[in-house]
Amino acid sequence: MAGPVKIGDILKSKGMVTDKQLDIAFIQHKVTGDLIGDVLVKLGFVSAKERGQILAEQSGIEFIDLDEYAISDEALKLVSKDVSLKNEFVPLDVGDGKVSIGITEPGNIMAIDTVARLTKKQVKTYIVDRDTYYDTIEKAYYFLENPIYQQMEKIIRNVLSTGAPSGNELVSMTDMIIMDGIRKNATDIHITPTPDVTQVFYRVDGVLQFGHCLPRAIHIGITSRIKILGHIDIAETRLPQDGAFSFDFLNKSYDLRVSTIPTIYGENIVLRILSGKGTLLRMESLGFDAAETARLRGLFQKPYGVILVTGPTGSGKTTTLYSALREVNLLERNVLTVEDPVEYKLSFVKQTQVLDRAGYDFALAGRNFMRQDPDVILLGEIRDEETAKIAIRASITGHLVITTLHTNDAVTSIPRLVDLNVDKYLLSSSLLAIVSQRLLRKVCNYCKTGYSFNDEEKALFREFGIQAESGYKSAGCARCNNTGYMGRTVIAEILLVDDEVKEMIYEGISAPTIKERAITKGMRPFKHHGMLKAAEGITTIEEVLRVAG
Repeated sequence: MAGPVKIGDILKSKGMVTDKQLDIAFIQHKVTGDLIGDVLVKLGFVSAKERGQILAEQSGIEFIDLDEYAISDEALKLVSKDVSLKNEFVPLDVGDGKVSIGITEPGNIMAIDTVARLTKKQVKTYIVDRDTYYDTIEKAYYFLENPIYQQMEKIIRNVLSTGAPSGNELVSMTDMIIMDGIRKNATDIHITPTPDVTQVFYRVDGVLQFGHCLPRAIHIGITSRIKILGHIDIAETRLPQDGAFSFDFLNKSYDLRVSTIPTIYGENIVLRILSGKGTLLRMESLGFDAAETARLRGLFQKPYGVILVTGPTGSGKTTTLYSALREVNLLERNVLTVEDPVEYKLSFVKQTQVLDRAGYDFALAGRNFMRQDPDVILLGEIRDEETAKIAIRASITGHLVITTLHTNDAVTSIPRLVDLNVDKYLLSSSLLAIVSQRLLRKVCNYCKTGYSFNDEEKALFREFGIQAESGYKSAGCARCNNTGYMGRTVIAEILLVDDEVKEMIYEGISAPTIKERAITKGMRPFKHHGMLKAAEGITTIEEVLRVAG
């Protein structure tokens, strides 16, 4: 009788690892004694999430992505945190006489027996990835045991009765505003003064959501506290200021960027939350379809040239950059990066981080990388003329350069680079492709309901030759914070710079003309890509129109 299929063999059969990568993993396994699956994750050959998905397939148990799953408080209350951690499981949900749990290893009988014994209920198991497991369980139990809204309400009541907050209350309130942002997976926190109160909003999945309403008396104290943390002059309230600080929470460090501007009612503060570690994904997991993934993979195998990833702030450009690096043969090509900040740590990649106070920026890094015998250079962002010219120069001297630019679509990146005084001939000869992207919210799986499209909606699909009869809508529920959406997926325009487009760039042809020509040659506009996702039931028509117009 044949034995169980090894995880390395499954990964190899799916084209996720090569023989050489497996050989290196086995060598490290002999040194460290770690499981092969764990070694492959540490080396960056597969992500923790991919390892979990393969384990699920290997064992016939369904995989759950904890990043897109809302854990039930009722389930958490059934089993203590210590028991969950000791037996390596996380309670997920409870209902119909069953308890659902997530386990990191398929053979974890101890977890099933423990939950069955403690709850006297039938146990249903799912596979979860180990990295997300620890982060999720720490957050879930912390917020269960420390209900932020109750603690904030207590401080608010005290401030309303006394007229002024204490120093400890200001520290606690500031910390809880930030912790609630982390709990919601927010990218930005807005603290906005009004004549009567201070409003707190969180940007979640690209959309602002109301968070808290605080007494006006607390605003100056919170502002001062954040400015002190961000090393900002607290006496200056008439001018915009910027700062940054690290916030340690549950064994994880978060980088926060602070921006203040004076308004007629006081200083408005926006905090950008930069997580110290994200989920490393492959191209197809981001939302690119099979044809786009194949096209992009081909681009990232090129020996030289510039590949631009563009889009507005918060459109997932950095995640796509790292996915691109996973397509590069890191064992045979020397890869150097300069980032602001380093969000993912990759084995076999030499990663550096911008340090403004020391004068280390993208341009300085780009100039010095040329002495490091690079094959691939990742420049986190083109911000100025010097960095743009360095990227072009590096590409025409035989290097593959991957970088980002802030533009609204693919084609407008060309005049933007020309505005930065990049020579048209050098630009046309070095540019390989421009990938412009945005993020769409995915419909919530917990409250979505099917419905038939009306004639007007069907006409929207027919614009792009799509035949669709029905889709989904969501009313909103507690799990998606009543938004109707949970998680995001990418929509993209991919402009391949072939000989004809090169000639158009060199001749200074207008961006609309280049775009029109690119569409006739197969470039799919944002709205077309979004409507395909609406037809597949991944998102809604309303969300496509919100993002793509």
